[in-house]
Amino acid sequence: MYRLSIEHNISSAHQLRDYDGPCTRLHGHNWKVKVDVTATKLNSVGIAIDFLELKKITWQVVGRFDHNNFNQLAPFDKINPTAENIAKYFYDEITVLLPVEIRLNKVEIFETDEYRVSYGG
Repeated sequence: MYRLSIEHNISSAHQLRDYDGPCTRLHGHNWKVKVDVTATKLNSVGIAIDFLELKKITWQVVGRFDHNNFNQLAPFDKINPTAENIAKYFYDEITVLLPVEIRLNKVEIFETDEYRVSYGG
């Protein structure tokens, strides 16, 4: 089994609804999004999936949130933009864009160096 991962960084704001704490106020993070995939086969060149292709696929999902407010974009205009919900949303959306032979293992979201959430295997 081959395991590959890429990272993207985005700067985005959010505020949590129905939360008793300072995160109810609009605030931003320099988020790190780590995507981890697995594959069982390599192509004729010896690559499971090109890192550039994996980064491009991930950016199709993650990029629209860069320099934006999560709360103003679907689905987070309706669901709370917690790190947990963001990780699951990114996981679900990236999964459908991957080639069939590539399996998304997990998506990890870092709000800071100290706070992170992962969703998936």
